[in-house]
Amino acid sequence: MTGRQGPALSRRSLIGAGLGITATGLAAAGSGQALAAGSDGAGSDGAGSKGAGPLSAPARGRAFLAAAMDAYPDHGGIRLTQSYTDQAGLFSTAFTYDNALAILAHLAARRPKSLARATVLGDALLYAQTHDPAYDDGRLRQAYNVGPYTFYDGSPQPDGFVRADGTANVGTQFGFTGTAVGDMAWAGIALSALALRTGAVRFRTGAVRIGEWIERTGRTDEPLGGYKFGVDGANQRLPFTWTEHNTDLVCLFGRLARLTGERVWLERRARAETFVRRMWEPAGGFFYTGTNDGVTINKSPVPEDTQTWTHLALGSRSGGYARSLDWAVAELAVVDHAGRANSTVPAGQSYEGVTFSSASLVANEDAPIAEGQPKPDRNGVWFEGTAHLALALRDRGKRGDQARARRLLASAEQAQELLGGGQTVGGAALPERAGVVSASSPLDTGFGFGYYPYRHTGATAWYLMAAARFNPLRA
Repeated sequence: MTGRQGPALSRRSLIGAGLGITATGLAAAGSGQALAAGSDGAGSDGAGSKGAGPLSAPARGRAFLAAAMDAYPDHGGIRLTQSYTDQAGLFSTAFTYDNALAILAHLAARRPKSLARATVLGDALLYAQTHDPAYDDGRLRQAYNVGPYTFYDGSPQPDGFVRADGTANVGTQFGFTGTAVGDMAWAGIALSALALRTGAVRFRTGAVRIGEWIERTGRTDEPLGGYKFGVDGANQRLPFTWTEHNTDLVCLFGRLARLTGERVWLERRARAETFVRRMWEPAGGFFYTGTNDGVTINKSPVPEDTQTWTHLALGSRSGGYARSLDWAVAELAVVDHAGRANSTVPAGQSYEGVTFSSASLVANEDAPIAEGQPKPDRNGVWFEGTAHLALALRDRGKRGDQARARRLLASAEQAQELLGGGQTVGGAALPERAGVVSASSPLDTGFGFGYYPYRHTGATAWYLMAAARFNPLRA
């Protein structure tokens, strides 16, 4: 996939695609047993300290985020958080989306040292925005490199996040050079949250620049309206319009209206929200994924995130749309265990949650997810989605929601305890039992890529926000 551009490299269609990771390696990655309980030395972010005894599950999650952020100490203080452990084969890649989530998870902790970490990450996003090697228009790229490595073809990558010439180190080796509206929206949400928490004008300014870029680049007058996908690495506008992205904008534009006092942001929020509501399927009680051409609704596959994020973003305006959570619970629920075809879960363990989309449930278990990848487990649990479903259920609070949310969070905590043992970041061992894997077993999303049992910044951040009842999409 090196150098490939376009929608195949959105965050919905990239992880594990063609990276040459073997099924044997994945089985080993998913088979880690619980490490001995004890301190992980996470005092640097307020999670604990040596001699303090066993840490709580949230404290260990914060310790993972700290370790992934501090993985390259010889490459300067301006830094982002590595998204996946080294075993995922993405080297030091730091996705913009994952780093936005890390900021929000640090803010959810409401600890001084966590706020300091969130501030450093926010400043790094601002650095990337103002030190792009080609553009000065407010955009951020899909991903950056944050530490040195040697690529698969033998070419050295010696720099950290800040290259020798002072520019931000864009993830060119994997072609992560485009800019998606969804990624930008999440970065803007994180910066706006920092602006509200700290009062720092620079974060508000960065968030406004993101909003203006989205308005210039994404706004469409097509029949279904809304804001389109973004641009590829060649700066060509992409034709898709997604429910997920426009849901993000409901929050971002609402935040910008609050921060600036400018009513134009409310008009833009209404435009994004109108598109989201047009994706509603009243008969089934769920939201479709979006449109490929601006005219016709794309009705398959149906993803999980459009069901949970809509509730989190719309809040009291969600009304009957909150039924989407019931659809996700009923239609995307999975239980993964060693007896499942292609499962990498160790014997004696079981995980419950949701999968990525309706297509994940009917994936071909006799064929690899992608070339060089393992075969999928239809019941693989997607822990990122499982966590934001738990958060949405806790937010809704209908009868039975709290109990179900507790079971989902317990499953994520067990995954942190038992899956992904022995993985590293920047070549260094992680704190004990720290970080939630992205999936319990290899799963096919139905969007051209898969998720695997590697400890993941995004999944861990969503778990931490769900555990803290922190809704990142509430404007």
